[in-house]
Amino acid sequence: MNRLWAPWRIKFILEHLKSVNCVFCDIPKENKDAENYILHRSNHCFTILNKYPYNSGHLMVIPYQHTNDLTALSDEAMLDMQVCLKRAVQAMKTKLNPQGFNIGMNLGAAGGAGIADHLHYHVVPRWNGDTNFMPVFGETKILPETLEETHQRLISAF
Repeated sequence: MNRLWAPWRIKFILEHLKSVNCVFCDIPKENKDAENYILHRSNHCFTILNKYPYNSGHLMVIPYQHTNDLTALSDEAMLDMQVCLKRAVQAMKTKLNPQGFNIGMNLGAAGGAGIADHLHYHVVPRWNGDTNFMPVFGETKILPETLEETHQRLISAF
């Protein structure tokens, strides 16, 4: 059996386990948008940089409604999320100049959701060559800038 070590994930796991509340419900209530890397708030959702990104600029669009059931969201909330996804892609095109995107939602733990109780979209900007020898052979992902730098680059586009 092969093993893939990802020791950077333990911080996420431990923070998620010790929290009795939902992090996606708690963060927008703190009103610390810059500190929490919130880029945009709308009527039904908010857009936030992923604290544990797969790539620089990796963000999420999250409904305020706490649910893991996509069908439980109102049509207005779904439309708002789609508009926010469009806005996120436009902001990244303007400020990060990616050559492509991965956009998706992992529903349920079996579907790959790290936080399975509160659904959310992922938007990951991609560049040709962003998967190179480091993650393939060195089991290390190199992110070229900090969350603070990415937040500063994107916030003006929102």
